Amino acid sequence: MEKEKFEKLVKEAWNSLPSFFRKNVENLAILVEEEYDEEARELMRRRGGEILGYYRGVPLKHRGHYYGGVGPDTVVIFKNSIEAIAGSEEEIKERVREVLFHEIGHYFGFKEEDLRKMGCG
Repeated sequence: MEKEKFEKLVKEAWNSLPSFFRKNVENLAILVEEEYDEEARELMRRRGGEILGYYRGVPLKHRGHYYGGVGPDTVVIFKNSIEAIAGSEEEIKERVREVLFHEIGHYFGFKEEDLRKMGCG
């Protein structure tokens, strides 16, 4: 799939988030990368296995009055990794949505086990 089409799926996934979440997200960049970056490789070494995306930043619930003047938090979604596990374009779309919701959950401060209990990966 062309990167532009994949990025459109990410935008569609963002627009499908409940408005409460979209309204309460500030200072967040959502990036699509085709290949793993160094941070992703390090995460894979620590966790074992493949990753489809990650969140980097200070979760919303951990920000205090001191928080400000910082660059955006980041969600990175890995195009090639999602495509490698998806069997169809529809499955790619579903995985993109799942990964984005999961990483947005980290933005709000949810831990891996919390997200799994909520059905977010």
